Amino acid sequence: MLTRYINIKTKGNCDIKDITPALKRITEQENLNDAILFVSVIGSTAALTTMEYESGLIKDLKNTFDKVLPYRKDYSHNYTWSDDNGHSHLRSSFIKTSLFISVTGSKLDLGTWQQVVLLDFDTASRDRTVVIKVLQQ
Repeated sequence: MLTRYINIKTKGNCDIKDITPALKRITEQENLNDAILFVSVIGSTAALTTMEYESGLIKDLKNTFDKVLPYRKDYSHNYTWSDDNGHSHLRSSFIKTSLFISVTGSKLDLGTWQQVVLLDFDTASRDRTVVIKVLQQ
């Protein structure tokens, strides 16, 4: 098993970053033919998912989060810790912090319009670390 890292600076407040190019670089650098990438972001206020990474859908996704889990609502977490990021933790819990991406024939098994993205839900900029565990034959 191999372990690789992607370090990303984010702005917080539902910043969405496409990490697909970095995953492709790892696939190429490690000369992977058939493998599974277990991708995980460290932290409880960020998440990973796949989407079509384009401006309209990015805006739609952010608007959806604002409607479903809005900022500055009366979340118990905010009172427990005297902060304002309860929504950040909830959003992360709903989307999750890890996913698997398979590799076949040296290519990520993603659709034409499908990218892997990091979502940073916290209320401030962060230095995020994404861990990639590579499983191959």
